[in-house]
Amino acid sequence: MSTERSTPAQGENVEKRMGRGLKVCLSILLTLTLFLAVVNLIPPKKVMEDNPFLKAADALPMIAAHRGGGLSNPENTLMAFRAAVNDYGIQICETDLWMTADGHLVYSHDASINRMACPEGTEPVLIAEHTLEELREYNMGYNFADPFSGDYPYRDLSEAEQLELGLKILEFSELLEEFYDTNKDLLFIVEIKNEGELGFEAANIIDKTMTERFPDYKNRLVVGTFHPEIEMDLKEHHPGLLRGASTAGAARFVITQMLGVNLFFPTDFACLQIPMSYTLKGVRLDLTRQSYIDRAHRENIAVQYWTINDEDDMRFLIEHGADAIMTDDPQLLARVLEDYRG
Repeated sequence: MSTERSTPAQGENVEKRMGRGLKVCLSILLTLTLFLAVVNLIPPKKVMEDNPFLKAADALPMIAAHRGGGLSNPENTLMAFRAAVNDYGIQICETDLWMTADGHLVYSHDASINRMACPEGTEPVLIAEHTLEELREYNMGYNFADPFSGDYPYRDLSEAEQLELGLKILEFSELLEEFYDTNKDLLFIVEIKNEGELGFEAANIIDKTMTERFPDYKNRLVVGTFHPEIEMDLKEHHPGLLRGASTAGAARFVITQMLGVNLFFPTDFACLQIPMSYTLKGVRLDLTRQSYIDRAHRENIAVQYWTINDEDDMRFLIEHGADAIMTDDPQLLARVLEDYRG
C-alpha cells in the first residue's frame, strides 16, 4: 500500500492560491464598504421642501392626540378634541375614518360603535350598515369610565346634553370646521379604515372636502392606510394629499436603512409613523435607533411614534429627536414637555 504525499512545491502553490483568494475577498469587501460609505454621504432627495409635520431642529416634539386623547375623554368625540386643543395645547389631532351606509365619512377606530356607545351584550352596530342619522342616536361617551373614580359620568345625559358636550359621532368635516377659523396651525393625521371601493370613496371625500371647504388645512393633513390598493389610489388620484408611510413603506424604509442602501429606495411619504419596537418572527427590532430618525430628517420626513402613554418612553423619544409623539394621554405629555421647557 502506497501513500501519496504533496511535495514542498505543491504546498507552496496551495498557499499562494489561498492567499490570492483571501486578497480578492478582502478587496471585494473593502470596495463594498467604501461604496456604501460613499452612498450614505450623498444627500438624499427630499420628499418635500416644507413639511409642516417636521419640527424645528431645536424644538420639542409635537403632541399628537391619539383618537383625541382617549384616556382623558371619550375617544374620537368633539369633547376629546376640544380638550386636547384648548386645554392641553396639542398640535396634531390623530384619528380614524369609516364610511357609513349612506356615504358619510365618520371618525371611529373600530368598525362598530359598541365599545364606545353600547351596553354590554348589544348586537354589533356596524358603521357600514347604518346611516349617519341612525348612528347619531347613540351616546359616544356611554362606556367612558372616569380614570380616577371608575364611574361612567356620561351615561345618563339627555340628548341635548350629549349634543352640547360633543358626544355624538363626528362627520369628517365637523372636526375641521370646529377649529378652522381659530387654529390655522393645527395638524391632522387620519387613517382610512375601509378597503376597496369604500376606501376609494373615503379618499374622494377627504380630497374634495379639503379642496373646496378647508383649503388652508389641505397641506396640514396627512392620510394613512393599511390597505395597498388605497395607498395606490392616493398616489394616483390624490397626489395633492400628504401621505403617511404604509406598513410596507415603513418596513422598507427601516430595512434599507439597516442595510445602508436607502439611496436606491426613494421614499414618497411625508410622515414615518412607527411604534418604538416591532417583533418579527420572535426577533425584536428597535425602531428608535438614531440612524432612522436622522435619515428621515435628511429627506424631510417627519418621524412620529405611537402609541406612547408611558412617561419614561415619552422622555426617551423627546431626547432622541422624534417629531411627534402620539398618545392617549396628551395631558401627561403636555406636563412632561413643560418640564423640558422649564
